Amino acid sequence: MKTGDMLRLDRAASVQFMHPITVRVIRVLDWITYDGWAWIDCYQLGPNGDAVARRSLFIQPAQVQYVPPSPFPVCQAPRKAGRAPLRGARPVRSTAS
Repeated sequence: MKTGDMLRLDRAASVQFMHPITVRVIRVLDWITYDGWAWIDCYQLGPNGDAVARRSLFIQPAQVQYVPPSPFPVCQAPRKAGRAPLRGARPVRSTAS
């Protein structure tokens, strides 16, 4: 497990997941824990793939399910300022004198 991995966590990964969730790993923490367990910092993902919460989770790495990355980007960065004006748009007149 490494930064950027997408995981599906269910009851096999930890009893805290009554309903499965999908997360994207930020980092695996090097905290001392029980054998076969690990702490991770991650973003919980919503149905559309956007991060909805940042969480630190205690899981069994051997029991996680890896989610393959989507071939298409989930979201795109907004366009930069200075783009071409919309067709038919009128210039804004200044009201300051």
